[in-house]
Amino acid sequence: MNVTLKVWRQKNATDSGRFVTYEAKNVSPEASFLEMLDIVNNGLEASGEAAIAFDHDCREGICGMCGLMINGLAHGAEKEEKTEHGIKVEVDGEDKEKGITTCQLYMRNFKDGETITIEPWRAKPFPVIRDLVVDRSAFDRIIQAGGFISVNTGNAQDANDLPVSKINADLAMDAAECIGCGACVAACKNASAMLFVAAKVSHLALLPQGEPERGRRVTAMVDAMDKEGFGNCTNEGECEARCPKKISLSNISRMNREYLRAQFFR
Repeated sequence: MNVTLKVWRQKNATDSGRFVTYEAKNVSPEASFLEMLDIVNNGLEASGEAAIAFDHDCREGICGMCGLMINGLAHGAEKEEKTEHGIKVEVDGEDKEKGITTCQLYMRNFKDGETITIEPWRAKPFPVIRDLVVDRSAFDRIIQAGGFISVNTGNAQDANDLPVSKINADLAMDAAECIGCGACVAACKNASAMLFVAAKVSHLALLPQGEPERGRRVTAMVDAMDKEGFGNCTNEGECEARCPKKISLSNISRMNREYLRAQFFR
């Protein structure tokens, strides 16, 4: 298949940047989106041009490194398909978007001859370093503000001695799935990081190990989030819709409750 790419090129943080058009020819529909960019970069380097810079690492949807705005959507979109006797049918009465990272998006989701627009995350707290690479160290500083837990969690054989309800354990594990890719920020019109911070707060707030620093943690992380310049949440749900791990908005409600509770117990 052949596709046309409109790629954001920016030499450094001070460069104004611009869109540059490239042709990706004879790409296999089974190639991943990042493999397609690799093929384009091989051609650019062979012709003496600078390769397109983009983040990636595991390429398995685990690390959260990859992150591109593809046709205006964080990580791009892949429809969940079900087939019966080779015929595509709807899933639960509607087409549902799967939770994917950019590295899990395949070229078969695009049409032959389609024009694809590729941009970096667009958020002030995520300044562009080069081309499609942004600085997401703001997330690292928010996590650092949360600090460590002081409880001695013991050894593996002690796990069954810790009283954790099944409901809380499941909710904590769901929140812990957050990979910190930043899609929630990129998708939000306010560049809010509340879904990311809420997932990190909820993970430990739901477990007994996180109880001693519970109030200090949420206060420090929310304050760090505000200091980094992220916007406020307007509960429109773009973050959950684009999150590759489908982190629930209910975590934001939990974080707000935790923050209010911390103010009373401060």
